[in-house]
Formats: sequence, structure tokens, C-alpha cells
Amino acid sequence: MTTLVVGATGATGSLLVEQLINRDQDVRVIVRSRGRLLDSVKDSPRLAVIEAAISDLTDEKISTHVSGCRVVASCLGHTLSFRGVFGPPRRLVTDAVRRLCLAIKASSPAEPVRFVLMSAAGIRNHDLKEQIPAGQKLIIGLLRGLVPPHADNEAAAAFLRNEIGQIDNEIEWAAVRPDTLIDEAAVSTYNAHASPTRSAIFNAGRTSRINVAHFVAELVTDESLWQRWCGQMPVVYNQETSS
Repeated sequence: MTTLVVGATGATGSLLVEQLINRDQDVRVIVRSRGRLLDSVKDSPRLAVIEAAISDLTDEKISTHVSGCRVVASCLGHTLSFRGVFGPPRRLVTDAVRRLCLAIKASSPAEPVRFVLMSAAGIRNHDLKEQIPAGQKLIIGLLRGLVPPHADNEAAAAFLRNEIGQIDNEIEWAAVRPDTLIDEAAVSTYNAHASPTRSAIFNAGRTSRINVAHFVAELVTDESLWQRWCGQMPVVYNQETSS
């Protein structure tokens, strides 16, 4: 099984590539620079590298790179700098998700392709009519208007929910929502929930990037886990330990 990963040199995407290769999966990545990949995967015979910015690729090229992939995973995100947050492209994630999904459909896969989007706990799953405190709703509204990456992440998830939907002959999807991301050296115990169990603004949990990568890798390689979360937006938290 081949997985196409975009955002493969990011803090979480790079760990996902490593997790997949450690599971003897074939991985195809679209990256601006091969040199930014983890040393542990650079020379793997299971890794195929396309050096390009996805925004610079034509629709035909994206279709070519998607063709033959059983899974597509987007770990794209905005760089945490003034230019990365407020500068173009403001719809980096949404545009990539849309173009990748259209490319999947253009490739006429023999069976549905699994699409996994890395999202965030602050993005609501409106299919479940998730309720949030009034104060959080106000702050989210401000973020939507003032911080372009939040609106971009909302729109990307909405595209999967509304445009692809729950029944599609060519694409199945899941949007993984970690809470506050932290760095840890090894996979630890974590839990996945259908909806947030705490406020992403006033009582945020923590999720290590390596746990997110592990969950996504498990999600796309474990049939029963995929069936559990297909068409949903699981929220992932590190398991809290007693002090």
C-alpha cells in the first residue's frame, strides 16, 4: 500500500513518514526540499520523493502523483511566523485538500482512497452538532476573522464533510484533531474521542506530535480502526498521568 504525504517535512508530517516506513509501507512525499526530510527515512527504498511545492504543481501533475496511492495524508500547516500566519497563501490547507481530492477523482481509483486530514481540536465537527461554551464560541469567532490559519483549517474540514460527505465512491476520509501539540521522543498512551472532552480554549489538553503520527499510521493501516473513524473527526489527547 502506498501513502502520499503532503506536509512531510513538518513537525508532525515527518514523524508520520517515519511511522509508515517503520511499518514497511511505501510512501510518496511532495516536499520543497528533500534535505529537510528526517535522516532516518531519506535513504529508505520505500520512499519516493517529489521535490516541488504543491501549490506550484498543475492539476495534471497532482493527478499523476496521486495515482496508485491507497492513502493520501495532509499534514500541511501554516508556518508560525508573521508572514506564515498573515501572508499568502491564506487557503493553503483548503486549496491542497480540494485539489488532492479532485485529483483522486480524476485518477478513477478501483477502490476508495483513504484521505486523512490533520486538523485541530478547536475545529468543530458540525455533523455531531458539538456544543461549546459561549466564551469559547466568541474567541473562535475572533480567531476566524483575525487569524487566517484557523479559518483555513475550518474550511478544509468543511470541504471533506460537505463536498465529499459520508458516502462517496472514490474517497473515504477522516480528520484527526489533536489538542495543544507538544514534542515527545517516544509514543505514549493516548486516547481518541468522537468529540472534544474539554475546552480547546479554556481547558486545553496536550497531544504529542509523535502520538498524532502514530494514530494516523494506525488509522490507515488497521482496517478495523479505519472503519471506526471513517467519516469522523476523532480528537486525540495524551493520556494524563497522576502526579
